[in-house]
Amino acid sequence: MPNVTTFLDNHTRGPPVVALRVPHTGESLTYAELLEQSCRLGNGLLSRGVTKGDRVCIFLDSSPRYLVSYFALWRIGAVAVPANIVYKADELAHVLRDSGAVGMVLAGGPSALIAEEALKTVPGVEVVVRTGEGPIGEAWDHVLSSASPLLPAVHCSFDHPCQLQYTAGTTGRPKGAILTHGNWMAALDAEQEVLSLRRGDVYLGIYPMGHVGVSWGIAALRAGGTYIIMERFSEQEYLDNCSTYGVTVLAAMPPVIHTLTEAPRDTEKYLGTVRVIISGGGQLLPYLWEKFDRRFGIPIANSYGLSETIVVGTGTATIPGRPELTRNYQSVGCPVGYSEVSIVDPEDAGCVLPAGETGEIALRGPAVALGYWNLPEASAEHFLPEGWFLTGDIGFLDREGVLFITDRKKDMIIMSGWKIYPTEVENVILQHPKVVDVAVFGREDPRKGEIPVAAVVLAPGETLTGEELEEFCRARMAGYKVPREMIVLGSLPRAHGWKLLRRSLREQFG
Repeated sequence: MPNVTTFLDNHTRGPPVVALRVPHTGESLTYAELLEQSCRLGNGLLSRGVTKGDRVCIFLDSSPRYLVSYFALWRIGAVAVPANIVYKADELAHVLRDSGAVGMVLAGGPSALIAEEALKTVPGVEVVVRTGEGPIGEAWDHVLSSASPLLPAVHCSFDHPCQLQYTAGTTGRPKGAILTHGNWMAALDAEQEVLSLRRGDVYLGIYPMGHVGVSWGIAALRAGGTYIIMERFSEQEYLDNCSTYGVTVLAAMPPVIHTLTEAPRDTEKYLGTVRVIISGGGQLLPYLWEKFDRRFGIPIANSYGLSETIVVGTGTATIPGRPELTRNYQSVGCPVGYSEVSIVDPEDAGCVLPAGETGEIALRGPAVALGYWNLPEASAEHFLPEGWFLTGDIGFLDREGVLFITDRKKDMIIMSGWKIYPTEVENVILQHPKVVDVAVFGREDPRKGEIPVAAVVLAPGETLTGEELEEFCRARMAGYKVPREMIVLGSLPRAHGWKLLRRSLREQFG
């Protein structure tokens, strides 16, 4: 009867070890302090009515309090619902409403104001804990100081849900992937394998903690290492942290790797202790990978997985020490841990394709989510009875079982690791009084992987600038979703007069 947080108890034995460090604030927590705060918050939530199975939304920026919130909820058998800190009120309200959240842990300042607005339309969120100043919620320090530091981990089955991870939606709204204690245990084990994580490792994390990429940092904690937390990527701060703290495992993504390859000549000295760098969240272009490798000589763990598989919990990666897996800087490696990969006919998932033939990528293993929250039809479409998860990505396996990704079945855009759902953005742009039709598609970008571009059809006699559209969008959606470019067209390409052909736009303008 597992509970994923029990590794924390085991790391409190022996001399104190720093678990978390936040350079820009000077904060640090040992494993004993991390466990104590998690227990105090867990007890505080229990005393306020949160029970096993209840959903609680986390609306925080990356910080120790985010991890404490995860561990507290998991420890009491509740379900964490991470929300992106850049959400606007309507986006946050959807997550709260869809998940049926009974509580929130939120940041102070502007985030508290957004949460206050969202909560006006969502009944039933009774427990609100606030980490900073704001108009709503009970102060974090008060909740912790009034609670006991002792809290045994609740026994949970392998399939007991511990998280709803909101991810890409076919209708323009994110879906909640149901992740379990067993899923997380498998993921931490797999990521330890990929990175050869061990006690004493120092991991520098830049992935937002509301994203499953936080699993790399939790895997470092599982191994007894130290997690250096950066809220946002800043090139010089990133390099300084590597040098100051002797970072051994470095988080990155294609835009960061691009930045490093273009950095000044002496940048190598900052990375002297790094033995592996992670890339994920988007395509790592071969020329960029090769350029980084030739300059720095640091192996890249180029990983493939999804929110529904907790990254490489059930997925693939190029593993340091096995350079042949990179396949001339083009592959995403081989299956990790207990993962299985299959290529199936995109029109018939029951038809498995032979090596070298391109089709839809299917994954199977212990970190595959149970399904989508309250969406039985979408679950049945993607999660097959035999345990296979249909990813919607297109690729092929070579004769040795190494995976290559060639395309995406869906039109989702991935920019710097952020997933952007075109339908959601289009629905906002169509509210502009000058716009009568719109299509959002991805354009290849060497630094960000892709950027969203909006092709708009204007009402007769109207004019609209890119700056005006950007201002309109920024007031209504998270900044990363806002189109970076605008193209004005007389009409959009459509099949049979109605089905939007984004692929045609990508081919012409992308």
